[in-house]
Amino acid sequence: MTTINDVAHAAGVSPATVSRVLNGGRVTAERAERVRRAAAELGFAPNRVARSLRMRRSSLVGLIIPDIGNPFFTALARGVEDAAQRTSFSVVLCNTDGNLDKERRYLDIAIAERMAGVIVAAASRSRTDVSALQSRGIPVVAVDRRPRGASVDAVLVDDEEGGAAATAHLLARGYRRVACITGPQGTSTAEERLAGYRRALQEFLDDGPGAPAGEADLLRDYIRHADFKVEGGHAAMADLLALPRRPDAVFAANNLMAVGVLQAVREAGLEPPEIGVLSFGEVPWAALVQPGLTTVQVPSYDLGRTAAGLLLDRIAGTEQPLRTVVLRSSLQIGRTTAGPRSGMARRMSGKQQTPAEDPR
Repeated sequence: MTTINDVAHAAGVSPATVSRVLNGGRVTAERAERVRRAAAELGFAPNRVARSLRMRRSSLVGLIIPDIGNPFFTALARGVEDAAQRTSFSVVLCNTDGNLDKERRYLDIAIAERMAGVIVAAASRSRTDVSALQSRGIPVVAVDRRPRGASVDAVLVDDEEGGAAATAHLLARGYRRVACITGPQGTSTAEERLAGYRRALQEFLDDGPGAPAGEADLLRDYIRHADFKVEGGHAAMADLLALPRRPDAVFAANNLMAVGVLQAVREAGLEPPEIGVLSFGEVPWAALVQPGLTTVQVPSYDLGRTAAGLLLDRIAGTEQPLRTVVLRSSLQIGRTTAGPRSGMARRMSGKQQTPAEDPR
């Protein structure tokens, strides 16, 4: 039977180096490749059950996310899985639907199964509690959302800056009644994207030349909280369109709600960019939307890959201060935010319309 010592001899490294490679520890790429090649040539397969009993942990890592149906989390999960499969670890996917009870059950399962580590996108900023895992020595990495008060490594996106950039873009394109449909209260991503919206709008109202009187009411009247799902975005947009002075643009704080927004806009007989629509997060079929959808693009795959890297380092016993990695988003400009004048011109090119028919 091939042993770890045989692999070490064939690769020209120590048995400890072989162990680090098999357990996802840090070694040079060249040494890791030599170890993997030697293991493959010798047909070496580590006894995972025995190793689990010796180390009192399994070869599983948990990934706890709120919505696997959201393409953002699908890409994030792929990033985690691609990083983990290069080691001896397998990923267990847990979908909470943003429900704290389901999240707690999955955290309990991680403990019961002696998982090697857990990556979690918290269901609640203030109520998600990972302390039970930490007290048992199970490493935890927060991804996309960090539970308040939790001392864990984290991989995040600068959500506030992304929300501010989105709102500033709409204002720069000539929209003035800019609404924001954000996620559930108490969710860090929803709160931070809303904070960015508020900041950009307030800066425009304070500094922008000729801001119309009374526009500060936008900070109250044109904000809606929804559920980060298509149905929630649709309901919130329908409600906004029913206002006496309906918005002329909307910043949807996630990709699925943007789909619902587009549905509601078109059901009302309108088309972007007459009403500007901007999505935080990519929609996989955005290229098929006409006119092209403007999005805040988020590096979701890299979020997952980076989070897995931090977790594997902790599992391997890396001792260093807690790390927070913040990835940047970018604005991908499409025609759905071309400006209200552009939208009206587009509408009038399709039919004869007098100024009195302006639906705004």
